[in-house]
Amino acid sequence: MMDLSWSHILLLLIVALVVVGPKDLPRLMRTAGRWVAKARAMADQFRKSFDEMARQSELDELRTELEALRHERPLADLDHALHAPVLSPDPAASAVVPETSSSGKDAEAIANPGAAASSPE
Repeated sequence: MMDLSWSHILLLLIVALVVVGPKDLPRLMRTAGRWVAKARAMADQFRKSFDEMARQSELDELRTELEALRHERPLADLDHALHAPVLSPDPAASAVVPETSSSGKDAEAIANPGAAASSPE
């Protein structure tokens, strides 16, 4: 890349002053400034489009990774374990009912202990 020091810039300004003349030098500098501004704007636009392409590429990679995870379902076993019942329905455990007397009050007291305690006899 071209390296310009202050001495080079001073030399260019002196040559431009001699070649162009003091009358047209401001117009030349204004035109040169516009060219530099256009070049910077084009470079900025290029950089923004390059950044946008990189961002889009990253998003595409994330989308493919997400789709792969959806198809693989690595946590499917955990999902089944979470939705499984805590107590397995065991028919033998539900068949064991304490024997009660023939009176309905005893059966009701076993079925609903809070109601039996609050009802007066």
